Amino acid sequence: MVLERFFHLSTYGTNLRTEVIAGLTTFMTMSYIIIVNPLILADAGMPFGAVMTATILSAIIGCFLMGFYANRPFALAPYMGANVFMAYTVCGVLGYSWQTALGAVFISGILLFGLTVVGARTLLTVSVPENLKYAFVAGIGLFISYVGLVNTGIVARGNGSDLLAVGTLSDPLVLLAIFGFFVTMFMMIRRINGAFLVGILATAILGFALGLVSAPAEIVSIPPSVGPVAFQLDIFGALTLGMFPVILAMFMMDFLFTMSGVIGVSSQAGLLDEQGNLPEIEKPFIADSLATIFGALLGTTTVGTFLESGAGTAEGGRTGLVAVIVALLFALGLLFSPLFSAIPAVATGPALILIGILMLKPLAKIDFDDYTELIPAFMVIVLMIFTANIGVGLCGGFVLFPVAKVIGGRWREVHWGAWVLFVFCLLFFIFYPY
Repeated sequence: MVLERFFHLSTYGTNLRTEVIAGLTTFMTMSYIIIVNPLILADAGMPFGAVMTATILSAIIGCFLMGFYANRPFALAPYMGANVFMAYTVCGVLGYSWQTALGAVFISGILLFGLTVVGARTLLTVSVPENLKYAFVAGIGLFISYVGLVNTGIVARGNGSDLLAVGTLSDPLVLLAIFGFFVTMFMMIRRINGAFLVGILATAILGFALGLVSAPAEIVSIPPSVGPVAFQLDIFGALTLGMFPVILAMFMMDFLFTMSGVIGVSSQAGLLDEQGNLPEIEKPFIADSLATIFGALLGTTTVGTFLESGAGTAEGGRTGLVAVIVALLFALGLLFSPLFSAIPAVATGPALILIGILMLKPLAKIDFDDYTELIPAFMVIVLMIFTANIGVGLCGGFVLFPVAKVIGGRWREVHWGAWVLFVFCLLFFIFYPY
């Protein structure tokens, strides 16, 4: 078939059916962004309907770029974290308009694209120490599990503190999530294909049938116009000294988030080479930066590789056809957004919890006898989880690694690129709008 030859399915040991299931699974785990992203950006004063359409359109563009150009199974969309930062920090705390904030998103995308084209982004990624790469994978896996546990209510905030505690396990919604967990776990243990997708669908259908979650009132609807937010960004307003830390934070978050996501999902999928690098990694980076630029023009926040792509690769997805399937489903989302957005977090959460298990394997490769390697790797993992911020964890590791090597009298082991990342991350901590 044409698709099999174009995406080299046989080369990656996969087939059309597997790629389609992987694409469906990835989309199901990330379809929440269709509603969640505009809900968050509405708090920045942006119109909900227009942002929803912009979210879907930017995801379509990003996934098509990733699929047809990069041929990688990574799904792109406006990711969580960037939207929260823009709505509640840039627009909320700092008081900038959403138009100016979108201008900063556009500038950070241009910077990332420029670094990618000249090869600097690839060089910096390749210079990342192996043990930190392993920590990225494990940390992201545990972070995904953490998100799943919180979204399902199995884990909740402790009373009167920021500590976590067990959720109300007698809550019908939590019990529904536990049902989904056991369905997915059963299929995983029995090595049945489609475990994550079946688990999501079974949980959602049961929730609808029991009335525990609201079934969609309508199936098809005309998408709202993107006009109120498209091309409304204020680039010149973002080119001010006061916006420098905002642009730096957006730049570093996108750079680190995409790098860690690509490496993490690639490791879980077995796509990395013997040195722990992804061949032709500049192609996913170009797709990511171009998608961010288009996303800002359309009226949404930074577009990046979704960690939920791991759900698709866990189903066996290995090529860009997965991303293309996700793009097509997002296109359907323009008409069927009421249906897709009705999939509750308690249905997707169990899949996220179990994905973390699949991403723990690299921990076995970390050198636990070398403290100059172990301590930075450890801090990457714990900071990702306990700050609920992947960027903070990544930057913590990049700052600690060269410092640990200098303390150990082994500064010669630090690649020059790691020193560049040290400076960037130090600036990130200094200028981050806390």
